[in-house]
Amino acid sequence: MAAAAAAGRPRKGGRGPAGLLLLLLLLLLPGSRAEQMEEHLKREHSLTKPYQGVGSASSSLWELMGNAMVMTQFVRLTPDIQSKQGALWNRVPCYLRDWEMQVHFKIHGQGKKNLNGDGFAIWYTKDRMQPGPVFGSKDNFLGLGVFVDTYPNEEKQQEAQKKRYSSGNQRVFPYVSAMVSNGSLAYDHDRDGRPTELGGCTAMVRNLNHDTFLVIRYVKRRLTVLLDIDGKHEWRDCIDIPGVHLPRGYYFGVSSVTGDLSDNHDIISLKLYQLTVQRTLEEDKRDKEVFLPVVENMKLPGIETPMEPMSGLALFLIVFFSLVALVFAIVIGIIVYNKWQEQSRKHFY
Repeated sequence: MAAAAAAGRPRKGGRGPAGLLLLLLLLLLPGSRAEQMEEHLKREHSLTKPYQGVGSASSSLWELMGNAMVMTQFVRLTPDIQSKQGALWNRVPCYLRDWEMQVHFKIHGQGKKNLNGDGFAIWYTKDRMQPGPVFGSKDNFLGLGVFVDTYPNEEKQQEAQKKRYSSGNQRVFPYVSAMVSNGSLAYDHDRDGRPTELGGCTAMVRNLNHDTFLVIRYVKRRLTVLLDIDGKHEWRDCIDIPGVHLPRGYYFGVSSVTGDLSDNHDIISLKLYQLTVQRTLEEDKRDKEVFLPVVENMKLPGIETPMEPMSGLALFLIVFFSLVALVFAIVIGIIVYNKWQEQSRKHFY
């Protein structure tokens, strides 16, 4: 995972000697992922300063919703005020096969410890511009949601924070998680999305004086989430899930909501990179187009792996043998009917 991440992660700062040596080795090794992957910024799916025309013209690539507003240095999804929600959605559907979304964000406010909320979500979904209860967007969505959750809703979570942190097997907030839904899944707010979570990690992202970044990478059906939130210009792994099937033609967006507690949720930039990777014939066959979001080998409520479509040969054989069986049944029926008629004539005479 470290080698793959080093080959394709966005560059924002310098690397140490060990990192430079690793990159050099990757470049020299034949067939390495450093040789196989190229990045190209896709401006139609990216948002950068000075945000010209965002939300104010139908020709803009990005559209605002709710309380979201464009500022000089960022797009504020929600202010540090109770009961606000806002969103920012790309108007252009994404048809890339492999991609990476880099999110530069900032969460800050007056609340201390757990007296802040609720967080924001990054979306790749079929439907756009639909407000709802899941971090300001609709529930039962089709696609991918990555959540930066800053408030623990689960009962008695706040009182148990220190104990759970020391045990190392429970959530500590703020928390980043991912969810894939085929439209039948609902996000469980009372349990902070735990029943449908694919993976996650703790991410102390509030009220920091340095830049904070999150990367979502989707390559060869593998979903990876990386964080750079410590001010060290280093990425660390958060989520790594293979076998994630996401259809093409969905929309990118970000949304946020505040309730009784609040925060400023600011998006500084969104940069989408097209990743060009080499595939074997087996990988090409495996990574064929899909039409419903699904995760392999994940037993989640409402998510089932769709049946593979039948090949042309299988369909032909089924039709052929069905016709043979039908003809055979008709012939047998005629024979039986003729014998019955013969028996009836004998009884009559």
